[in-house]
Amino acid sequence: MSGRPAVLARPRLEALERRYLNGTFAELCRIASPSGSERACAERIKAELRALGLEVHEDDAGTRAGADCGNLLARIPGDDPGTGVRRGLMLCAHMDTVPLAAPLEPQLRDGAWENMGEGILGADNKAAIAVILALARRTHTSGSPVDLELLFTISEERGLAGARAFDARQLRSEIGYVFDHASPVGEIVLASPSHYRIEARLRGAAAHAGIRPQMGRSAILAAAHAISSMRLGRLDEETTANVGTISGGSEMNVVPEHCTLVAEARSLDQERARGLAAEMVERIHEAANRPECECDLDVDLEQSFAGYRLPALLPAVQIAESALRACGYEPVHIHSGGASDANALIAQGFPIVNLANGTERNHEPGERVSVAALEGMLEVALALLDAAAAAPSAPTE
Repeated sequence: MSGRPAVLARPRLEALERRYLNGTFAELCRIASPSGSERACAERIKAELRALGLEVHEDDAGTRAGADCGNLLARIPGDDPGTGVRRGLMLCAHMDTVPLAAPLEPQLRDGAWENMGEGILGADNKAAIAVILALARRTHTSGSPVDLELLFTISEERGLAGARAFDARQLRSEIGYVFDHASPVGEIVLASPSHYRIEARLRGAAAHAGIRPQMGRSAILAAAHAISSMRLGRLDEETTANVGTISGGSEMNVVPEHCTLVAEARSLDQERARGLAAEMVERIHEAANRPECECDLDVDLEQSFAGYRLPALLPAVQIAESALRACGYEPVHIHSGGASDANALIAQGFPIVNLANGTERNHEPGERVSVAALEGMLEVALALLDAAAAAPSAPTE
């Protein structure tokens, strides 16, 4: 691809589109869809797309990902360009959320959507789903300058399980975009980390904690030694480590025989992520072998997903820049400590870029998204279609 896409006009949203976008977003947020339980959300998406006359295909990823439904894929043919060359663009969002801590009741406050309860809103990634559905309605009535593929995945919050189980070979598009980074619209993710998951199961020996504790071997004590010896938190600009869950024991007065901990290591540097994960496993082994613990140990170490680094001159990045500028945003290249379905699809060889969606505080009780960001995201999505169509040569050259 030579040069940049042509200067584009900013897409304008009608009042009816704005009402539909915000109403659909609120409705989607009310549908509980924690990872593994996406069926209700999937059926709502299917109904919306089928009302537009679209076929929606569901794959068997649910069986492999431990979910109650699969990934959804729909296609919208573009207008005939009259040149014999058809461009293809894919947009992706995930249907699942992190676990719920409170009922879902979205409300508008000071120009932003929030949850009335002390829990997540579900804007990660219901905001992107609402945007894609609104885009589908626009193209149904006004047409599209490119062929569109719409992908809705499951279990993204569980190590990108849905996207990893999706067969990217069935995609016909040249490039794709996900809207799955909780930062201001305009940011383009050029790097995302490799991730390792560690699950350690420790087994000691139970004993009465008040009568003969010396006969017991505490699995929780071993886990505590392991965790206290690990380097956790932000280790450098590109590397983090965390112990996310620990569970074990049976009763207050019983030396705990069993304990399980789940941890992660991630880094934009593949070798650093691998080395850190190995170091954490070594610390667990050392703790299990301490004389006061002497626990049996089973450890599972797996790479959940691979990281990536995209060149700034990648055609898909340049197309995104053109679309953002058309909508009044100055593009900003960032590196992220989080992952998205882009990681899994890039690993399969499909060129896709993760764009910030304007949501705030994802995975937290104070999660929110402003109406301006939600509507801005739709404008950017529409501009992406024009930018891809206006690119001076095929996007994957």
